[in-house]
This record gives sequence, structure tokens and C-alpha cells, in this order.
Amino acid sequence: MSTATAEPTRLDDPPAPRRKARRKGIRLQLVTTPLIVLAVVGLWKLYVELSGISPFVLPAPEDVAVAFVEQITTPAVWTEHIWTTFYETIAGFTIGIAVGTVLGFLMGRSPTLNRILGPFVITTQVVPKVALVPLFILWFGFGPSSKVMVAAMLSFFPILTNTAFGVRSVPAGMREMMRTVGASRWESFRKLDFPYTLAHILTAAEMAIILATIGAFVGEFLGGDKGLGRYAVNLQNNLQVPQLYGAIVIMALYGFALYASVSLVKRLLIPWHDSVVIQREAA
Repeated sequence: MSTATAEPTRLDDPPAPRRKARRKGIRLQLVTTPLIVLAVVGLWKLYVELSGISPFVLPAPEDVAVAFVEQITTPAVWTEHIWTTFYETIAGFTIGIAVGTVLGFLMGRSPTLNRILGPFVITTQVVPKVALVPLFILWFGFGPSSKVMVAAMLSFFPILTNTAFGVRSVPAGMREMMRTVGASRWESFRKLDFPYTLAHILTAAEMAIILATIGAFVGEFLGGDKGLGRYAVNLQNNLQVPQLYGAIVIMALYGFALYASVSLVKRLLIPWHDSVVIQREAA
């Protein structure tokens, strides 16, 4: 008579009630999200019909849907506007990641450097970025470079602060152990600081990609001839209101797609982290 072998339980497995609650939460989200969208569209349609509001202020949802479909099936929207914004966003995001990570590690390991550079970094963030866009256009021109710099400045700060926080959060016992085994600074960075801080960097990257997207849009609003931001301004100037609302939907989906891509990279690079394990088990 054969006996069933119980599957071994991992030490990091959450209790069954917690797993069940997470799955229930995911199922609830899959139901409520479409319902909320339908409710918003329904209230939108009802308001348009009952209020008699001008279509130049708020068009009917079906008109926006038709305009949206026409826009996403137009090759020029992809090749001129979406691609331009994508390039500006990713270039700025990459610069922000590189500079913020390096400076964050340096400031996290050196309290002296943190005291020296900290006030200057904070100053660059408290100045309204919209006020800096004309300067960037003056310095870098109306091309993509000025938008890239705006995106880089916006995405830089969360990377810097989270990286520095992650470096300072490395337990002192681990650092002492690395010194005990005679690890060099490079070995300590490669085997301790970077792996321990990677989760903080990737978490900040999720926010940084959103800020980089906003930076690209704002730069295009104020100057340039291509990109989704400029595309929306042109539609507004031409009183193409349904198309303007369609462009806003495109920008929202564009930003969500970039955020989802960064979140996927995070799950692939740190599958062992608690936050990723929880998301994977809930799914």
C-alpha cells in the first residue's frame, strides 16, 4: 500500500490563511477594477446627456473612444509622437538611474560627503521643475535633449535617496563580518552593499520611471514639435477635443506600460525579496 508523501514546506512560506487572503484580494481587484471603469464611463455619459454640456468642454465617451481607436491605428502617432516621448523618457530615466545610484552609494557610505552635497541636492528638488524647463530649452534647444534633462532631473532624486538609505541600512554585523574575512572595498561593495541595496534601487526605479514620463510630457508641453505632450497641445490649439481626450488616454496607458515594465524587471532581478515573493504568491 503506497503512502502519499507530503510536499515539504518552505521556511519562508506564508501561512495558509495569509495566502488565501492574498488570492482573495487579487480576485476582488480583477472584479472591482472593470466595474469602477464602467461606472466612471457610465456617469460620464449620464452627465453629458443630462447636463447638455458643450462637446468642446466634455465630449461623449463614445466620441473619445472612436478618436482613440483612430489615433492608435495612425502610424504617425507611433513613429513621431510615442517614439519621441519614449526615447526622451528612457534616456532621462537611464541618466537619473546612473547618476543617482553612483551618488547615492557615495553619500550613503560617506557622512561627510552627505553633509556637503545634501543641501545642494535638496535645493535642486525644491525649485519648481516647470520653472527650469525654459532654462533647459535655452541651454539644450527645442530638440529631445532638453526633455531628456528634465526627465533625468525628476527621476534622479528618488534613486539617490533610496540608494543612500539602502547603503546606510546594511546591518553593522554584516560589515564587521566582511572586515573580519579581509574583504576589500570592492568585494564588500559587490557582495554586500550592492545586493543589499538593489531592492531599494529597484523600488525607487518604479517611482522614477513615472517621474521621468511626467518630465518628458512637461518638456514637450512647453517646447518642441514632437512627442505626446506636444501632440496634445496641438490638438487643443486645433479644438480637436475628442482627439485631445484620446491623447490623454494614450499618455495614461503609455505611463502605465512603462511602470509595469520596470516592475517586471524588479521581479526578475530580485525574485528572492519579500515584496516580490508576496506578489508572486498572490498571483
